Amino acid sequence: MTGIPASSSTSSASAPAPREATEPLREDIRLLGGILGDIVREQSGEDIFDLVERARVESFRVRRSEIDRAQLAESLARIDTSDAIPVIRSFSHFALLANVAEDIHRERRRAIHVRAGEPPQDSSLAATYAKLDAAEVDPTSAAAALEGALVAPVITAHPTETRRRTVFETQHRIMELMRLRDRSAEDPEERDAVDLQLRRQILTLWQTALIRLSRLRIQDEIEVGLRYYDASLFEVVPQINADIRDALQSRWPGTGVLSEPMLRPGSWIGGDRDGNPFVTAEVVGRATHRAAETAVEHHLAELEVLERELSMSARLVTVTPELDRLADAAGDDSPFRADEPYRRAVRGLRARLSVAAERILGHPAVHAVAGDQPGYDAPADLLADLAVIDTSLRSHGDGIVADDRLTRLRNSVEAFGFHLCGLDMRQNSEVHETVVAELLAWAGVHADYRSLSEDERVELLAAELATRRPLAGPHAEFSELTAKELGILAAAADAVRRIGPEAVPNYIISMCDSVSDMLEAALLLSEVGLFDPDGDDGPTCPVGIVPLFETIEDLRRGAETLTATLEVPIYRALVANRGDPQEVMLGYSDSNKDGGYLAANWALYRAELELVRVARKTGIRLRLFHGRGGTVGRGGGPSYDAILAQPPGAVEGALRITEQGEIIAAKYAEPRLARRNLEALVSATLESTLLDVEGLGDDATPAYEILDELAELARVAYADLVHDTPGFVEYFKASTPVAEIGALNIGSRPASRKPTESISDLRAIPWVLSWSQSRVMLPGWYGTGTAFEQWVGGDDERLATLTDLYERWPFFRTVLSNMAQVMAKSDMGLAARYSELVPDVALREEVFGKIAAEHERTVAMYRAITGHDNLLWDNPALERSVHNRFPYLEPLNHLQVELLRRYRAGDDSDSVRRGIQLTMNGLATALRNSG
Repeated sequence: MTGIPASSSTSSASAPAPREATEPLREDIRLLGGILGDIVREQSGEDIFDLVERARVESFRVRRSEIDRAQLAESLARIDTSDAIPVIRSFSHFALLANVAEDIHRERRRAIHVRAGEPPQDSSLAATYAKLDAAEVDPTSAAAALEGALVAPVITAHPTETRRRTVFETQHRIMELMRLRDRSAEDPEERDAVDLQLRRQILTLWQTALIRLSRLRIQDEIEVGLRYYDASLFEVVPQINADIRDALQSRWPGTGVLSEPMLRPGSWIGGDRDGNPFVTAEVVGRATHRAAETAVEHHLAELEVLERELSMSARLVTVTPELDRLADAAGDDSPFRADEPYRRAVRGLRARLSVAAERILGHPAVHAVAGDQPGYDAPADLLADLAVIDTSLRSHGDGIVADDRLTRLRNSVEAFGFHLCGLDMRQNSEVHETVVAELLAWAGVHADYRSLSEDERVELLAAELATRRPLAGPHAEFSELTAKELGILAAAADAVRRIGPEAVPNYIISMCDSVSDMLEAALLLSEVGLFDPDGDDGPTCPVGIVPLFETIEDLRRGAETLTATLEVPIYRALVANRGDPQEVMLGYSDSNKDGGYLAANWALYRAELELVRVARKTGIRLRLFHGRGGTVGRGGGPSYDAILAQPPGAVEGALRITEQGEIIAAKYAEPRLARRNLEALVSATLESTLLDVEGLGDDATPAYEILDELAELARVAYADLVHDTPGFVEYFKASTPVAEIGALNIGSRPASRKPTESISDLRAIPWVLSWSQSRVMLPGWYGTGTAFEQWVGGDDERLATLTDLYERWPFFRTVLSNMAQVMAKSDMGLAARYSELVPDVALREEVFGKIAAEHERTVAMYRAITGHDNLLWDNPALERSVHNRFPYLEPLNHLQVELLRRYRAGDDSDSVRRGIQLTMNGLATALRNSG
C-alpha cells in the first residue's frame, strides 16, 4: 500500500491542518503503508497487491468525487471470497498501522508545545495547578473538599478489545521502533537499521491471525485486564499519586490534603454477572486471587531489587535505632550481610510479606523468601516498616537514594495494597428478588415474597436485616440459580476475609428502581456474613451497596429512590458507620438505548443535580460512578471534557468511571499514554471539585428548562423511529451485522441479556457496534436535530439562545462536540449500501429515509448553533484521522456488505464467515470504536 496522495477533504470535515504540521504524520503513514504494500506483494502475490492498490486508488477517487461510489462497490462485489480475505487483511493492517502513526504524531506535537514553553494541547496537571493558583483557592476548604478523594478508572467485565494480545504486543513494538526512528533522524545508518526492524515486525504482524479461533473466556479477560499493570499502571499510578500529593501539599502546607492516594484503579472483570452466566464462585475467586497475586508479586520483586541496591555498610553510615531493630528482627545471620543493616532489614520485610502472601494466596509466592517472623496483617504494616527505612536513609544524607526505588515502592503499596484493584460485584435486581424470595420461603419467613407490596417488602427486609440469623441452614436445598448466587457471594466474602475489605469494595445493583432492591442486596450480603447488624457502633458492612440507575425513568426517579432508602433506619445507620459515603452508579448505555442521545445525556445531568441535592439534605458524601463506554453513544468522548461538563457538586473530589473495550488499550497500553490519560481524569476531578466550571452564573434555571424541552423533543423523535416504527427491529437486524457479531470473539458475554427480539434486551455493545460498522452511528446523534429544529422553530432569538448556551455551558458544548465527532465518522452513502441488505423495499425506504433526513437535519442544526461548518473544528487530531484514513475504510465497508449478502444467501463457508469477522475487526480498529 502506497502513501496517501494529496487530495481535498469531503463533506463533514474541512481541509486538514497546514501541511508543514502534518507532513511528519503523512511521512510515517507513507513509510508504514509502503512496507505493508511490499509485504502484501511478496506474501500474497502481484494479483492480490493489484486488487488492493486498485481498491485504494478508487476509494480516493470516490472521496474526490471522480467516480461514483457504486462503481467501486460493483468492482468489489465481483471479487472471489478467497481473494477478498487478503484484501480485507491489507486494509485492516493498514488501519492498525495508521493508529500507531497517529499516536506517535500526537506525542510529537505535544513535545513541540512543551519545548516551546506552551501548555500541552491535552489536559495536564501543570495546567490545572496554574488554574488553582490563579483562583486563589482557600487551603482549608480545599482540604475538606478533597478528604477521601478518589479517582478510579474501572476496567470493565466485558473488554471488547478486538485485538489479540499477540497483535497488541507487535503493535507496541512497532510504536517503540517509530519512536526510535524519530530519535535517529540524524544518523542514516541507525535509521536504516530501524527500518529493517520495522519490516520484520510488520511481516510478523501480517503472518499473525487478527481474529481469535474461539471466544474469550472470563479467565482470559481477567488476564487481559491484569496485563495493563505491568504495561503501565505499576509505573504511572504511584508516580501520579506522589506528584499530586507533593504539588498540593506544597501549595497548602499543614492542611493534610491528600493524605491517601487519590488515584486507585478498579475492576469489574470476574465480578460482573449481570446477564453473564459464566461468572461463578470459581471465577470470583480467580479474579480476586490473581489480582492479589499480581500485587504481592510486584511488591516482592521490588523488595528483592531494593535489597540488592541498599548496600550501605554500618562501618560507613550510622542508621537509626529503629532501623537497627528492624534489621535485627529479620533473623538474617549471614556473615556476608553482618555490616549491611539495610539489606538485613529488607530481607525481613521480604520474609514477612512472603508469609502474608502465602496466607492470602494459599501457596508460596514466586519471589518468596523464608523467615521466622509473622506475616503482615495489612499493607499499613508493610508501609510502617518501609517508613523506618526511609527515615533512616534520610538521617545520614541519603535522601536521593530514598527518593528512588524505595519511594516508588511505598507509593505502590499505598495505591495497590495487597489487593491490586477492588473487584466490584454486579447483579440484576430481578435476580436478587428471585433469590431473596426463595431464601425467605425456605426459612419460613414468607411463602410468597413476590406478592408483597413495596412497603411490605421494605418492612420485612428491614426486620430481617436487624438479626444475625441466617436464612439458609447447612442442609438447605435451593434452585440452581440461588445456589450459584450464594456461592458467588460466599467467594466474595472469602476474598474480603483473606485479602482485606479493599478486595471487594462495592456491590452494584443493575436496574435498581426501589428501596427493596437496595435492601435485598444488603440481605444477601448478610447471608454470607458481610453485613453485620450488631457491630460495635451499629450495623457494619465492608462492601458498599450501590444502586445503578440506567433507564430514563430510573434516572428520573433516582433521587427519590435514594432518599427513601436513606429513610430506612438500619440502612442510614449503616451508611453513617461507614463514614457517610454513598456511591450511585449512572448508566449511560441503557439510558441512550432507551431514549436516545440528547434525552439520555440530559436525564443523567438532571439525575446528578437531584442526587447532589439529596446528598446535601441528608448529610451523606455522594460519589458518582459513571458507566461510560468507549463510544459517544455509550457516554464516551474525551474524559476531561466530560468530567468538567458535570453539574455543580457532582464530583466533590470523587470520581469512578468505567473504561471499556479498545479504549483500555488506547489509554493504558504504555506509560506515556497512561500518564496522559490518567492526568486528564485527575485534572478534571480537581478542577470540578475546587473551581466553578459550570459557567451559567447564579441562575441556571432558564438553561435547565430549555434542556428539559429539548430532551423531551429528542426523546419523542428517537422513540418514533426506534420504538414506534413497525419493522424497525427487522430493519436493524438486516441492515447491520448485529446477528453476526456473536461470532466475533471479542468477549465472554452473550450479545443479549435474554433470548428475545427486543431492543431493550440487547446489550449496548452490539447495539452500538452494529450501527458503527454500518457507518450510521445512530446512538450518538439521532433525534437531536429534530429537537433543535422544532424548539428553534425559525426564531432567530431562540437560535441565538442556543448559541449562547454552547459558548458558556461546558455540558451543552460537550454534548454537541461529541455528537459532531460521531457524525464526522458517519457516512450516509455507505449506510445506504447497508440498507440494501433489507429485503423489504418499503421498510428500507421508510426507515433509511428517516435516518438520512435526521442526519442532514442534525448537521444543519449543529452548524447553525455553533457557527462552524466543520464538524471537527475543535478536534484537529480526529480531523487528521478522518482525512487520512477514511478512504481506506471504504473497501472494508463494501466488502462487508457483499460478504453479508453471500452469507445470508446461504454461503456459510468458513471463508465467508472469516471474511465478515475480519471486516468487523478492521472497521473497529480503524474507527477506534467497537462499542
